[in-house]
Formats: sequence, C-alpha cells, structure tokens
Amino acid sequence: MTNTNLLQAPTDRRPRIAILDDYLDCALTVADWSAVLERADVTVFREAFSDQDDAVAKLQDFDVLAIMRERTPLSRAIIERLPNLRMIAMTGVRNPTLDAVAAQERGIVVSTTTSTPNGSANTVELAWTLILSLARWIPSQDAGMRKGEWQTRLGCNIAGKKLGLIGLGRLGAQMVPIARAFQMDVVAWSPNLNEERAAEACVAYASKEELFSTSDFISIHLVLSAKTRGLIGTEDLGRMKPSAFLVNTARGPLVDEQALLEALNSGKIAGAGLDVYDREPLPVDHPLRSAPNTVLSPHLGFATREGLGHYYTESIKNIIAWLDGKPQNLFGAP
Repeated sequence: MTNTNLLQAPTDRRPRIAILDDYLDCALTVADWSAVLERADVTVFREAFSDQDDAVAKLQDFDVLAIMRERTPLSRAIIERLPNLRMIAMTGVRNPTLDAVAAQERGIVVSTTTSTPNGSANTVELAWTLILSLARWIPSQDAGMRKGEWQTRLGCNIAGKKLGLIGLGRLGAQMVPIARAFQMDVVAWSPNLNEERAAEACVAYASKEELFSTSDFISIHLVLSAKTRGLIGTEDLGRMKPSAFLVNTARGPLVDEQALLEALNSGKIAGAGLDVYDREPLPVDHPLRSAPNTVLSPHLGFATREGLGHYYTESIKNIIAWLDGKPQNLFGAP
C-alpha cells in the first residue's frame, strides 16, 4: 500500500484523537502531548469498554485511536463500524488483538513504535518481584501487619532451589544471571529449545516433564501463539511438587486457567504469582481473585513510568507525522 492510498487528517475541522485504556490516567503526564493538543482534540478513556457495542458507541466519532497493545481488541467487526477512523497509533511492532489487515484495507494508517529500551528488564524485574513475594508471602504478611498480626506464614529460601524457565529467549535469558546471584540452579525448556542453545545461555536443558517435576519455581517467558496457547495444562501442573510455585508474566492463555484454578484450590501446588490473565482487566468476580496462595498483579510488566513514557512519546511522533501528511513507521513496512 502506498501513502497515496492512506487516509489523511481532516482539513475542515480539528482532528479528534482518543487515547484508549489509560488505566493509570498517566498518558498525558508521562509524555509531552503539547504539540498534538495544539492541533487536535484529545479524549482519554481510562476504563476498559464493556463489549464491542460499547467500544463502537464511544469511539465512532474519532479520527485517531492511540492504543496500548493487547488492551482493547480492535477486530475487523469493530473497525468496520468506525466510519471516521483514519489512523491507529499502536504501541509495539505487533499486536495480536488488532486486525491490521482490516484497517489497511480501508486505508487507515497503522503506525507502530519500537519496543522500550529496557522493556525486557521491566518484565524480568516483575517476575522476580513475584518470585520473592511468594517465597516470603510478602502481600499477606503486609496485610497482616496492618491488622495487628505478627508472623502468620512461614516462608522459604530461594537459595539452593531450582528455577525452571519455560522459554529461554530474550526475557528468559535475562532471568539467569539473577538466579545465579541468588544461588539457584536453573533449567530451561521450550518447544524450540535444545541442549546447545541452553548451554549458550549457561543453563541446563530439561524435558518439559523433568522441568515441571523437579523445579521449585517455574517462570514462563514464551510468546503467545496458536502453538503455545494452553501449552501448560493439567498434566504439567500435576507433575509439580506440592512445594513448588508457578509464575506467569508472559500471557495468561499460555496456561489452562481451569487447570491452574484446580491446582491452587486443591493445594496440588504451593501457589502462583500472576501478572497476566485470559481476560484483561480481570473481572471483579473472577475466581482467581479469591484463589488461595496467589500473588496477583494487574499486568504491570511494562507499566512503568519509563516504559509507558517511551511508548506514548513514540506514538505522539507518529500522530504528528500523520497530521503533517507524512505517515511513518507503518505496520508491516520493511
């Protein structure tokens, strides 16, 4: 698609821009939107839309949607019901919840951003936060302290324990030196991992069965795809030691949710630290919210001041380029 086929900014009125899913109400403060605000009207949506009809009703008048990857899904069904949509400023270079093809067929500009410079560090830091919180039950002990309690749960050391990494790509590999600093043994497995690649990362390769049956902490670092969806199920969780913990900062659907709930509620595993879920935001009445022995965070992996500041700053540059008639960083461009 050439630029002549792409929709342009309106010239008879100020463009209307919607910032979606700004859960923390920080979009306008972590980045400088002044150059956009001089030329366009900007509306911020903090809450997630209840369904497709709600999204369409609230977004149908906007020319530009500034979206955070994998929050509000923009399917073909939604895109085709937004007659005024001319541009999508997305964060990241890929977004499985955006039908970019449907947008491109209509000439809608889809501009991407680079990954955050320290984005992998953000997620790795959070994974270790969950591991340490589980090991010492920090959230429940903090809550107990505020109620006047003192030492109500016995924690465990992580030194000398085994960390099992599901996935040894960019994120998984960054878990290794930290585990070594904590004097942990490390093993890894993924559908595409072999002994040679594991050795390059200075970890031992393990079969999936061995990893689940011998690890004390299991941390997931895989990309969600058709092949990896539901990759971890009842049999895998059933192999875990009763004293072992599962940590997921990757994507919720990598783990069979019902199998995980059963393992937690029955005490088959010691607990789980979760930052990602099948449905986000996690519904208020979702059973994971009341599952025992869990540390839950609301998808904070990349939600740092630095991370969101980078994403919004790059989206601003893309919006300004589009307003200037020079769209850039087009989705799918070489």
